[in-house]
Amino acid sequence: MKDWMIYGANGYTGQLIARAAVQAGLRPRLAGRNAAQITALANELNVPFTVCRLDDEAELHQALQGMRLVLHCAGPFQETSAPMVRACLRLGVHYLDITGEIAVFEAIAQQDSAARQAGVMLMPGVGFDVVPSDCLSAYLARRLPGATELALAFRALGSISRGTAITMLTMAGQGCERRHGRLILTPPLRDVRTFDFGRGPQPCVSIPWGDVATAYYTTGIPNIKVFVAIPRRMLPWLGIVRTLLPILRPRPVRHILRAWFRRTLEGPDETTRRTGKSIIVGEVRDERGQRVMSRLVGPEGYALTVATALLIVQRVLNGQFAAGFHTPGGLYGPDLICEVPGVVHYDGENNLECI
Repeated sequence: MKDWMIYGANGYTGQLIARAAVQAGLRPRLAGRNAAQITALANELNVPFTVCRLDDEAELHQALQGMRLVLHCAGPFQETSAPMVRACLRLGVHYLDITGEIAVFEAIAQQDSAARQAGVMLMPGVGFDVVPSDCLSAYLARRLPGATELALAFRALGSISRGTAITMLTMAGQGCERRHGRLILTPPLRDVRTFDFGRGPQPCVSIPWGDVATAYYTTGIPNIKVFVAIPRRMLPWLGIVRTLLPILRPRPVRHILRAWFRRTLEGPDETTRRTGKSIIVGEVRDERGQRVMSRLVGPEGYALTVATALLIVQRVLNGQFAAGFHTPGGLYGPDLICEVPGVVHYDGENNLECI
């Protein structure tokens, strides 16, 4: 019996995953709180569905009865993951999600002992963040044993969905890095440096991305920073942006912006998902001054999320799991990302290989 659920299947990414799952011959149960949207999508795909809310414990438990795993796609995950994790631990259901939020990774990591006792696997972050970057981090740690510093840089995704925008809003106004094994809050966009994504150095700024949490569990490297590429023309404006970002912290401001995102953002279209590319650069250093760099090029971010999420779903359904909290690269190793079509890995200028 391989029953599994996609919760939040009516969202932008949830729908993409649901459609791809059915095309791959899988039969997920779709779930969410929006009855009209969940019912319509389930009828279109000819799959079972359940309408339930996360804040109704009895209803959620009823929905999870008979499930082997749930792929949680309803963000922002800082607000939605805890009740789903509790229900999965109580009912013995494996938990996956597509978060990129540091606070969520840290909170779920604290449930490791409970998950082991329950025989349940908890693996947040099975999408674009953090599967490719986590595998790249694991690979770099293997190339330079004893590395003490890790830097990861992403080329911007381009257009984003309303769910991603709302999630990013929850992280605005505060930076975060890993320093000597501990999470340290920093001013937003504090550090600026360049990375080569394949066409020469490009300026990047530090961001509080999920790998600040997950890469530590995967590699043990104690000092970790994550960056995102920005246009060079933005550099003179960074000071103003840094000053304005804390304005987004008050709840009334976030509510206004959330409403605007819901009205205006749809996410990338099919052509963009099919033709776009994501690029991640990773660099590790050790105490002797040795440095190793690699670059990973793959499909567009949302397309990559669909591919990696379903790849891990199928592994779990086939019995390839371990109880407790795990990261994708930590459990499945750096070669996991090589199973995604279209992923290419570069070591140095001309050396082409898969991880």
